[in-house]
Amino acid sequence: MPPPASSNGNGIDKLDYRPSDVRRPLLQPDADSDSSRPSQDTSYAGSFFEQVAEGIAERDRRKMQRQVVRWLGFIWAILNCLCAGSITAYSLYGHLFQSRLHYTQFQVNIVSITAELAMYLPVPVFGYLCDRLGPGVPSFLSGFLFGLGYLLAAFSYHSGPPPSAGGEGWPFGVMVLAFVGVGMGTSCMYLSAVTTCAKNFGRGKHKGLALAVPIAAFGLSGMWQSQVGSRLLYERAPDGSRGDVDVFRYFLFLGITLLCVGFIGTFTLKIVDEEEMIDEAVEELERSGLLARDEFFHRAADIHGYGTMNTGDLSESQFDFLQTEAERLKFRAAEDARKKSWLLNEETRRFLTDHTMWWLAAGFFLVTGPGEAFINNLGTIIGTLTHPHTSSSPTSPATHVSIVAITSTAARLITGTLSDILAPVTPNHQHRRGTGPLENSISLHGAAGPYKPFTLSRLVFLLTFSILLSLGQILLASGLIQNHANRFAWVSALIGAGYGAVFSLVPIVISVVWGVENFGTNWGILATAPAAGATVWGAVYAAVYQRAIGSGDEGPGGSAEEVLCYGQKCYAPTFWAMAISVWVACGLWIWAWRGPGGWKKRGIAV
Repeated sequence: MPPPASSNGNGIDKLDYRPSDVRRPLLQPDADSDSSRPSQDTSYAGSFFEQVAEGIAERDRRKMQRQVVRWLGFIWAILNCLCAGSITAYSLYGHLFQSRLHYTQFQVNIVSITAELAMYLPVPVFGYLCDRLGPGVPSFLSGFLFGLGYLLAAFSYHSGPPPSAGGEGWPFGVMVLAFVGVGMGTSCMYLSAVTTCAKNFGRGKHKGLALAVPIAAFGLSGMWQSQVGSRLLYERAPDGSRGDVDVFRYFLFLGITLLCVGFIGTFTLKIVDEEEMIDEAVEELERSGLLARDEFFHRAADIHGYGTMNTGDLSESQFDFLQTEAERLKFRAAEDARKKSWLLNEETRRFLTDHTMWWLAAGFFLVTGPGEAFINNLGTIIGTLTHPHTSSSPTSPATHVSIVAITSTAARLITGTLSDILAPVTPNHQHRRGTGPLENSISLHGAAGPYKPFTLSRLVFLLTFSILLSLGQILLASGLIQNHANRFAWVSALIGAGYGAVFSLVPIVISVVWGVENFGTNWGILATAPAAGATVWGAVYAAVYQRAIGSGDEGPGGSAEEVLCYGQKCYAPTFWAMAISVWVACGLWIWAWRGPGGWKKRGIAV
C-alpha cells in the first residue's frame, strides 16, 4: 500500500483537517468564538419548538372555531324552528275569516290549502339550495317571503270583506297570494334549520336527538305565537274584556319578527367539515364497488407531468414544478366541486329508484294529510261542537293550538330521544353497502355505536304514534265530543302527539336509510306528500261541512245561505275516513320495513 500523502507523521493531510471546523456550528458560515455556540444552539432549538407550539395552537384554534360555528348554527336552527311554524296557528284566526271577512268554509280552506301547497311543493328546490349553496341562502329567502306574505295579509284583512262577499275590501285572491309567501317562507326557514342540524350532527350517535330538537321547536312555534296573539295582541270586547285576536296587529308582528330571524340565519347557519363528509361518502362508494376508483384518480395522475422536472436545467425545472403545482391546485378545486355535484346527483337517483321510498312517502301522505286538515280547521271544528246560540264556548282555538303544539313537541322529543337509545346500531354508510361479503364486513365494522342487548326499531314508534293519532280521529267521529267541548282536549292531544311523532321520525328514518349527505334534497322530495294530503283532506272536510249546511237540518235556522255549521254531521264522515287512511299508512310502512326487498331484508338497521 503506498504511504499516505502527509506532511506530518500521523497520516492525516493538512488539507483534510481544519481545527476551526471542530468549533464552528454547522449552520454558522464563519468561524466565531466558542462562547457563541450554546446560545445559538438554544436559539435554533427554541425556534423549532416555537413552530411546533404555534402549529398546535393554530390547530386547536381552528378546531375551536369549528365547534363554535357548529353549536352557534345549532342554537340558531332551534330559534329558526321556534319561529317558522306560524302557519300552525292558522286556526287562531281562520274562523275570523268567516265571521269578519264573510269567507265561506271553502274559501277558508282554499287559503290554508294554498299555504300548504306553497309550503311543501317547492321543498325539493329549497332542499337542493341547502345542499348546493348552504342553508344560509334559504334562510335569507325565508325572511323575505315571510315579511312580504304577512304584511300583505295584514293589509288585506284590514281592508274588510272582499267584493265577492258584498264588501269593499281587497279581492280574495290577494289573501291567497299572501299565504303563498307564508307557506314558502315556512318551508325555507324550517328546511334550512333542519338541514344544518342533520349535516353537522347526523354522523354522530345522537343523530335522532339532533334532529328531534329543532323539529320539536317547530311544533312549539304555533303555541307561543298563538298565546302572544290571544293574550297580548287581542281586541277589546264591548264590556272591556279580552276578545278575539287582533288579526291585523298579529300579522304585522309575525311579518317583522320572521323577517329579522330569517336574515340573521343567513350568517349563522353554516355546515362544518362538509368537504370531509363528501370525501368519506365517495370513499365508501369506491370501497363498496358502486364507484370505480379511476373515475376520480386517473386525471390527477395524468395532469401532474412529473417527467418535465428531469430536464437538468434547474431554473426551468423550478418553473415547471411551480406550474404543475398551480395546475394541480386548480384541478383539485374543480374536481372537489364536480365530486360533490356527482355524489349528490347519484344519491338523488338512488333515493328516487328505491321502491321503499315510495311506500314511505305514500304512508306519509295518508297520515299527515288528515293531521294538517285537523290543525288548519280547529277553529271551525270547535264551532260545530256547541250550538251557535250558546252565549260562550267552554274552550277556544288558542287553547287547542297550544295543546296540539305541546303534545306534538313532547312526542317529537320523546321519539327522537328514545329512538337514539333503543333503535338498532346503525352502521356508517349502510345504505351504500355492496353485495359482496367483503363490503358487508367492512360496513358492519363501521357501526356508529356500541352493541345494544335490547333494541326497538324506529318503525315501532312510528306505527304506535300513528295509531294514537287515529284514536283521536275516532273519538271525534264517534260523537262523544259533541255538546261536550271540554272533552275536545283529548282529541287535540292524541292527534297532536301522533302528528308530531310522525314528523319527527320520518326525517330520522330518511337520514338512517339514505344518509345525510343529500338529506335536504331527499327530505324535500318526501315533504311534498303532506301538501297533497292537506289538499285532499282539506277539500273533503270543506265539502262535508258545506253539505251539512246545505242540508238544512243541522245548520242554524236551516238556511243554506249560512256560512257556519253545527252538529256531528259537519265533521263525522270526514274523520271516520281519516282514521281508515292512517291504518292504511301503517300497512304500507310495515311493507317497506319487512316486505320483499324491504329494509329488514336488505340488512338496513332502522
